[in-house]
Amino acid sequence: MMQVTVVCSLAPRDVAETKLDLPEGSTVGDAVHQCGLALPEDFDVGVWNLSASRTQPLSPNDRVEIYRPLTVDPKVARRLRFKQQGKGRTGLFARKP
Repeated sequence: MMQVTVVCSLAPRDVAETKLDLPEGSTVGDAVHQCGLALPEDFDVGVWNLSASRTQPLSPNDRVEIYRPLTVDPKVARRLRFKQQGKGRTGLFARKP
């Protein structure tokens, strides 16, 4: 038996972490199936922050991560934050109080 951790964040700042004991030769899909979380149909998975397929075999103490789809493009979100903060208060050369 090997121990694997499955981590999922279905909402911002809400992280579910489950430790599983799986038989040797288990795959990412086996770990996702046994974690018992209600997951959407279209989700991506990774092992230690590297994209993985559901047929990839696992090693002992692996961390399986379940990724939710992005709702906002990160570049667009950064532009909006910058616009709200104003030009003078951000950046490398902003004056510090």
